[in-house]
Amino acid sequence: MRILGIDPGVAITGYSIIEENGADYCCIASGCIRTTKDSEPELRLLTIYDRITELVTEYSPQALAVEKIFFSKNVRTALQVGEARGVVLLAAARAGILLFEYTPLQVKQAVAGYGRAEKAQVQKMVQLLLKLQRQPAVDDEADAMAVALCHLQNRRFQEAVRGGKLK
Repeated sequence: MRILGIDPGVAITGYSIIEENGADYCCIASGCIRTTKDSEPELRLLTIYDRITELVTEYSPQALAVEKIFFSKNVRTALQVGEARGVVLLAAARAGILLFEYTPLQVKQAVAGYGRAEKAQVQKMVQLLLKLQRQPAVDDEADAMAVALCHLQNRRFQEAVRGGKLK
């Protein structure tokens, strides 16, 4: 199974394409979608939408996993992240691929085994699970990898509970 993981943000949206091969995971591609402060808000969102659409077309993921907004101390930031998330959800709906949302707590639990794990612990586990030579340089990229891994781990758990493979 191939998953597109997204860590949404207006300035930087992290993405990763993670593929499950038996018991192993492989990072096919990852990076960041960057927009500039100077651009109009609608053009920044269009950039994110267009790039997500390109990724879906290029890599044909079976599903898209995105991080939910759990809370934010800064209302303005939360609204901007919400706008970016909305564009990601729209891109998934337009592409007709399955969408899965996970809270930061769920992502940390699935990847690091502890829902209150520190960012460094999650990034180290991402590196180990994906057998990367080094940790991703940008937090948003690492977070996108983590949310994709969360979905794959969750999927395995759901299969075990049901006693068979999910379609």
